[in-house]
Amino acid sequence: MKTTRRVNHWEFEWNEDCNCYEARGEVMYDDEHDEMPEPSLMKAAYTLAAELQSEGVNAQATHSEKGWVEVQIFNQSKLK
Repeated sequence: MKTTRRVNHWEFEWNEDCNCYEARGEVMYDDEHDEMPEPSLMKAAYTLAAELQSEGVNAQATHSEKGWVEVQIFNQSKLK
């Protein structure tokens, strides 16, 4: 399993605790003043999820707060 994956200029690191790849960008705000990730980081997360899916891994891109973006892995055994 790769401990890091690079997509565009973003580097995603594997986090064993949350079973995901994660990266952090700057905190941005939408029109309703809700936190959102940098658009280029979210796009990179979608790209990484698609790459993992093409490798047979069930992955989904999500975001949380403070600029964090995660690519959740639902069948980790495929990564080994």
